Amino acid sequence: MFKTKISKYSGILFSLLGGLIASLSLFTRGIPPTHDGEYHVLRFQQFYKVLSDGNVYPRWAPDFNNGFGIPLFNYVYPLPNYVAAFFHFLGLSFIDAFKLNMILATLIGSVFFYLWTKSYWGKLGGLISSIFYTFSPYHLLDIYVRGSVGEVWGLAFFPALLWSYLNFYKSKKYIFFIFSCIFFALTLFSHNILGVIFFIFFIFYAIILASPFKSLKRDLIPLALIILLGFGISSPFWLPALAEVKYVVGLQLFDVTSNFPDIYQLIIPSWGYGLSPSDFTNPMSVQIGIANILAFFASIVILFFSKAKKILTFFIVSFTLVFFLMTSWSSFVWEIVPLFSYFQFPWRFLSLEILIASFLAGSIVSIIRKKRIKVITATLLIFITMGLSINYARGATYYQRDDKYYLTRSNFTDGTNSPGDSFNTIWLSNIPDRANHKFEFIKGSGRIKEDLVKSNYYKLQVESTQNNNTLLINTAFFPGWKASISGKEVIIKNQSGRMSIDLPRGLHEVIIFFSDTPIKGISSLLFFLSIIILILLKKVKIGIIK
Repeated sequence: MFKTKISKYSGILFSLLGGLIASLSLFTRGIPPTHDGEYHVLRFQQFYKVLSDGNVYPRWAPDFNNGFGIPLFNYVYPLPNYVAAFFHFLGLSFIDAFKLNMILATLIGSVFFYLWTKSYWGKLGGLISSIFYTFSPYHLLDIYVRGSVGEVWGLAFFPALLWSYLNFYKSKKYIFFIFSCIFFALTLFSHNILGVIFFIFFIFYAIILASPFKSLKRDLIPLALIILLGFGISSPFWLPALAEVKYVVGLQLFDVTSNFPDIYQLIIPSWGYGLSPSDFTNPMSVQIGIANILAFFASIVILFFSKAKKILTFFIVSFTLVFFLMTSWSSFVWEIVPLFSYFQFPWRFLSLEILIASFLAGSIVSIIRKKRIKVITATLLIFITMGLSINYARGATYYQRDDKYYLTRSNFTDGTNSPGDSFNTIWLSNIPDRANHKFEFIKGSGRIKEDLVKSNYYKLQVESTQNNNTLLINTAFFPGWKASISGKEVIIKNQSGRMSIDLPRGLHEVIIFFSDTPIKGISSLLFFLSIIILILLKKVKIGIIK
């Protein structure tokens, strides 16, 4: 019985082992110096602070911007922050929470990639695909060079979506419908840009599954429901970010057309820790990976012998198209399609390219009939791809620092915690000098007593001695901030990018707090409505969900 269970779950166990080996270096003491990793340590701390103050969905980072705050979490993907908050609640440092984010996402991605591709290529083929995916150079680059924790989570949940939707397509079971909605939402919560790229691919994948047209027509309704409910569940993130993007600066820092990698950079193995492929001193690698490229060419040969011609053709064509989109040959496409500028870097499509190539890798053993030869081939492929990439699975070095190091240095705390000081408000576009006091009179005079000052809630006792007074709040002006004087709501004015309120003479209780704008309220309503519909669909017999 025990041996039977081990055999049944051996693919999952080996996939987990592959993920563990790929992330083993993260168990080293200290933090690797990645592009984004140190930013995330501070973001995690701010997110946890606001969360601890009773805000279920934090949007304001109160201590950045020289203490004036920024609406950082209104625009930055939230899932890694919640995971880090959970780990920190358990007593771990924010640095360890960052590394555990990466480890957990890598393990989840390894397992779900195996489960998805096993449905096409069997256990051995699924294991090959999972190892190829986990050890793809760009996957390891995201972990050890870029430190892009959101992308690593996106790379984990998109295979989960493909697995759940494939199972729903085959069985029409309600449980897989739920999983599809949730995994789609989690993909969007993980990383906004990858979420859009993966969403486009998912639509075409679902259409290919359901073709010809008669089957497609039958499956369009549940597919549309999955998409709508997934967008609805994730709307607290993407809807306010889209609607309120006009209130912040610095989000378009990069010229897409100047960031096309050269062909050789996509093909020839390389490794560097620079910020971009154009860094002449230490260029960042944007290679697809030798193993992945060989898997692509092998799949073209296998296409002639495989029974899975439709799905193989789709992935081979997709690989070719994505490769084209990463080259300067496609510059006219990037200029014509407005959405593409949102992706920032053409080489970001490597996230999709490695998924496609890794799927194709599993097909190599699908046409081998003899079990012994299949096992030998699978073993060789696994060891070859791991051997080619194992040296990438480590940091350049490990800084022996603790959280305090980052929380006490002005170069980390005083800006907006983003390249180019993104996310500052349009009214306070430059980093202001740190104020001596959070609250001060700029007109009139009086006494100010701070009863309670939290991340986005201020309660004061203010006694003004003149008839006309103006109180300055040294917090960045932004839609959603509200104020009341002695229980009566008053207008908050924009005072050169800061907030101010007019005060009458006398002793008053002043409350200033950050609340939801109408669009945030709508997004919350959509979230709860989507959850309710998801639950009620079980009871509604519409002939498409069992």
